[in-house]
Amino acid sequence: MTDGELVAVLLRTGALDVIERALEALGGLRALSVAPAAELERAAGVGPARAAAMTAAFELGRRVAERRLRRGHPMRGPRDVQAHFAARLREELCEHFIVVLLDGRHRVLGDVAVSRGTLTASLVHPREVFRPAIQQAAAAVVLVHNHPSGDPAPSTEDHGVTARLREAGEVIGIRVVDHVIVADGGYYSFQEAGNLL
Repeated sequence: MTDGELVAVLLRTGALDVIERALEALGGLRALSVAPAAELERAAGVGPARAAAMTAAFELGRRVAERRLRRGHPMRGPRDVQAHFAARLREELCEHFIVVLLDGRHRVLGDVAVSRGTLTASLVHPREVFRPAIQQAAAAVVLVHNHPSGDPAPSTEDHGVTARLREAGEVIGIRVVDHVIVADGGYYSFQEAGNLL
């Protein structure tokens, strides 16, 4: 089935031409999936109930795609980070910087969003990163941020931030286990690449 046919089934309408025009007007299925309900109503002419149904269906899809890191579960590596955060951060238009808090056996204590940046940069300071780690008595952290460009390759600034945060963690006794950049094009792990020395 085409994207339009799937949306038409969801909305229980045979007006496939209306759905196809709405998809085109909004920029495709991905844009449709993040559009606010009011915009769906205007673009698709579907009314509040059907717009709410579409919003709910896309949110359910995101939740299915996202493998959640649960408190007490072990953090096995960057693939766990990618599986958890890719769906959550994929549609963000600016960089978000998140800290995953770990106990001494690298089990998840939780995660905290510490910074929201611009289209190409996430401004983060060690105090924002390590404050929640200290409050939660974390023994280690995994740093996570997204690249809205879709390319997970680290920038010069990403290397600098990683080095600065690793050094700060050493001073206060909280180990930076990894820094994972998630993007549509996959992920980049500083630990896997040997750049977390």
